[in-house]
Amino acid sequence: MSLYLRSRLLWPNIINNFTCRYSTTAPDVIDQNDQVLVDDSDETLAREAEIQKKRNVSRLSNAHFNLINGRRPYETPKHLSHLTVKYNRKLYGKYGSESGVNPSLCWPTKQNIQETLEYESIAFPYTIREAMDAAAQKRLEEKNKIEQREIEIATKFAKLAQWKKELNDKIAKKAAEVELAKNKKERLVEEVRRHFGFTLDPRDERFQEMLAKREKEQKKLEKLAKREAKEKMMIAKLQQKNVEMK
Repeated sequence: MSLYLRSRLLWPNIINNFTCRYSTTAPDVIDQNDQVLVDDSDETLAREAEIQKKRNVSRLSNAHFNLINGRRPYETPKHLSHLTVKYNRKLYGKYGSESGVNPSLCWPTKQNIQETLEYESIAFPYTIREAMDAAAQKRLEEKNKIEQREIEIATKFAKLAQWKKELNDKIAKKAAEVELAKNKKERLVEEVRRHFGFTLDPRDERFQEMLAKREKEQKKLEKLAKREAKEKMMIAKLQQKNVEMK
């Protein structure tokens, strides 16, 4: 048999085998191949995940591992605070578009703006110029107060020597009065002892009675002496007045 005849006989079988093996219109073959490809992809992803897990030898939690590597700690909310606007704004400010947060949350709502305006109208009722004028007036008042205080201190410092002299005189007068009272007491005690003519315990009742009597008499004499001195002073003033009138 010639080569030409053999090729003509074998060609239909080759065409049929090629069609059955590589044609895209065979659903059973396509489904099988697709399933194999998908299975290969899942196995690859699982293998990569296992490799990454084994690479993480730090034993950190997923949240801490993500923080160290510059990623948001949680992919899904784990706490009620993670659902708040404040938390999501912080996430967007730190991680940007990778945070998965809608950037519209970063803008205040109309209610927030209205509440802020109401708060500022109450907390800061004055304009900038009014606030500056009030601050300047307050500084001026404080300056005047300091100057007035310095003047008072200087005035008092100038009188310091006089006050010291007056204080020393007052202390000396008080000491003299104490010394005089002490001497008077000793003199009365000595008079009481001479009255009895013998040594007597000052704590004795008779001694105390006589001492009280002597003190009373002494007070009368002092009072009388003061009255006489006052009368003499008045007479001297009257005489001086008469002399002036003449």
